[in-house]
Amino acid sequence: MTADLEVPGSWRDYGAAGLPSPLRAALEAFVEHGYHGTSVREIAARAGLSVPGLYHHYPSKQSLLQGLLELTMADLLRRSEQAIAEAGDDRLAQFDAVVESLLRFHMYRREQAFVGSTEMRSLDGDYRPRYIGHRVRQQRMVDEIVLGGVDAGVFVTADPKGAARAVATMCVGVSTWYRVDGELGADELIERNLEYARAIVGYVAR
Repeated sequence: MTADLEVPGSWRDYGAAGLPSPLRAALEAFVEHGYHGTSVREIAARAGLSVPGLYHHYPSKQSLLQGLLELTMADLLRRSEQAIAEAGDDRLAQFDAVVESLLRFHMYRREQAFVGSTEMRSLDGDYRPRYIGHRVRQQRMVDEIVLGGVDAGVFVTADPKGAARAVATMCVGVSTWYRVDGELGADELIERNLEYARAIVGYVAR
């Protein structure tokens, strides 16, 4: 099973997601009707394939959901890791970078992020732990930065892990309301949400 993905570049760069046509069709259908409200026949029609042709690439509707979420999480984790690495050793720079990366992802990959959040309940038991592991890995990036920032005196929150969860939840929530044609542009929204995130972890400018 090969995927025609976009070539990895800067973590801030977002073009078309480059999903293979069956996954793109599944994504559109899952957003509109939900996983359980979508038939394999509908996905095949959207992809311009026969049902047997679709099954040649993805043997079940569940495999389509899993394939979509694997690519989504691989993209998210790659961007977060790249953002943190480019920030260097400064804890505030790392924090700002991972928050901005999460915000941009949930703005520009809004539909994929939405399906990832809402259809976790639809995952088969064999795959669900793997997907949860991806999400835990992302959360731990934020946790470690906040904990390190508290140890270094950069952040003063009394509950570093709780604050880190609150920051991540705020970023993920963007996927439910952000619109490209909204009142505020992406950069302005990111700037405002960085202020909120810094307040959550108790950053005080010196």
